[in-house]
Amino acid sequence: MLKNQDIVWAIHQMMDEIGPVGPSLDSRTDFQYLISVMLSAQATDVSVNKVTPKLFAKYPDAQAFTKADVLDIEEIIKSVGLFHNKAKNIKKCAIEVVQNFDGQVPQNREDLMTLPGVGRKTANVVLSDRFDVPAFAVDTHVSAISKRLHFVKKSATPIEIENKITAVLDEAEWTKAHHTMIEFGRKYSMKLPKEKEVCQLIIECDKLNKK
Repeated sequence: MLKNQDIVWAIHQMMDEIGPVGPSLDSRTDFQYLISVMLSAQATDVSVNKVTPKLFAKYPDAQAFTKADVLDIEEIIKSVGLFHNKAKNIKKCAIEVVQNFDGQVPQNREDLMTLPGVGRKTANVVLSDRFDVPAFAVDTHVSAISKRLHFVKKSATPIEIENKITAVLDEAEWTKAHHTMIEFGRKYSMKLPKEKEVCQLIIECDKLNKK
């Protein structure tokens, strides 16, 4: 595994290469952003952004979603993966936001994770992007990069990856690191055999791992 200072160096190299980054999901409100992040699970942000304009035009807030027909939500989001479960969770989530949080998205991880369809990754994304709460979300890109660049063992769980990154990186950089690693994962494959590797940073991290 890479030393802590080498992990920080590698993340900073990614930041330099990728440049300015930020959320790629479209939304106008905290609740809309929460729903967008829920929809993005096992789906691309591009696919989510194609359905949310119509979804939020019809159901602009949590109160509106509580009155929605789940089948109608399904019809609007059907091009997004796992749309059956997501539609059910969206309505259940809206009901709990209205009943338990006065229609406002809670601003702490514990409360967020009580909502249907909201796991730790979704909670961390919402906290960091909407409320400026230091948090580091681990999605498939972050996980693949962390393992391929030898930040963590191949068997590491998302929480182990989160704990490793947040332990070595200044919390002021957590949100940027998350978005940077997503873009880096979109740019480079983490599945190429070493003899065909084209990413110089991956090559350098392989060398560092052998020291």
